Amino acid sequence: MTETMDDISITAPWQERHLLGLEHLSAEEIATILDLADQFQTLTEGGSKKLTVLNGTVVANLFFENSTRTKTSFNIAARRLGADTVDFSASGSSLSKGETFVDTALTIEAMGVDLVVCRHRTPGAPHLLARHLKAGVINAGDGTHEHPTQALLDMLTIRQKLGRIEGLTVALVGDIRHSRVARSNIHGLLKLGARVIVCGPATLVPRTITQLGVEVAYNLDEILPQVDCVNLLRVQFERQRGAFFPSIAEYAHLFGMNGDRIRKAKDGLLVLAPGPINRGVELTPEVADGPHSVILNQVSNGLLIRMACLYLLAKKAGK
Repeated sequence: MTETMDDISITAPWQERHLLGLEHLSAEEIATILDLADQFQTLTEGGSKKLTVLNGTVVANLFFENSTRTKTSFNIAARRLGADTVDFSASGSSLSKGETFVDTALTIEAMGVDLVVCRHRTPGAPHLLARHLKAGVINAGDGTHEHPTQALLDMLTIRQKLGRIEGLTVALVGDIRHSRVARSNIHGLLKLGARVIVCGPATLVPRTITQLGVEVAYNLDEILPQVDCVNLLRVQFERQRGAFFPSIAEYAHLFGMNGDRIRKAKDGLLVLAPGPINRGVELTPEVADGPHSVILNQVSNGLLIRMACLYLLAKKAGK
């Protein structure tokens, strides 16, 4: 049997033309995406089966920053829904000839593109595209600002494993200052009723972060007994312009998740990491490959979340 849009139910009305972040989404809208991703897990048998609900839709992946997981995941997600994809890479493009970022996007849109997935090193770049394009825009990561689909797949993984998000305590550990994943997770988790603790070296935790409604800790061992889930953020050496801690070895000693910390943590602790992981820095192989780790579940759920987002925006556009 071929699935149609009639086989897919949306739990609440979806009014957004774009998905630029979680900051301005309601709890109901976030739950709608998570619920739809669960449906796609069933309809596609975990993402392995192809649907035809977006036949005739064209999705352009505009990646102005390196990516493996996110770009591949969006590509597969679009194709699993029956859409066609166009890949763009900044290297070798007309940008090197002086064409602007917006003109490049407008040119690609003029070729019949319906949805644009954008990753850019500059915060706000997808928002700029959304003001100029008729196509729906999905933020696939903009500088240190937001990475909404990563936070959504993190929340989906937590909800699937623990049955809920409301009432849980989630720790975001590591490079909070440079992490767009942390910001999107904070917005989403708080709206769904979680308690959020950010933890890391004082130099990597912005002083103003408490304004978002989170708690701050600088000692991982002190908070672990309270935590249901720990999300180990990658140390983003490529975004750092100074020495934020004395050495990698010291960072791993104070904030890395290892077997000893797992054994002292709350029973049933979930260990998440957005990837790519630096083994031996944010977490040891024993933890990354151990029973508490749901890292590969996150990867699988990334496909389902991106299918949900593409579907919702395509439906809003009348495709």
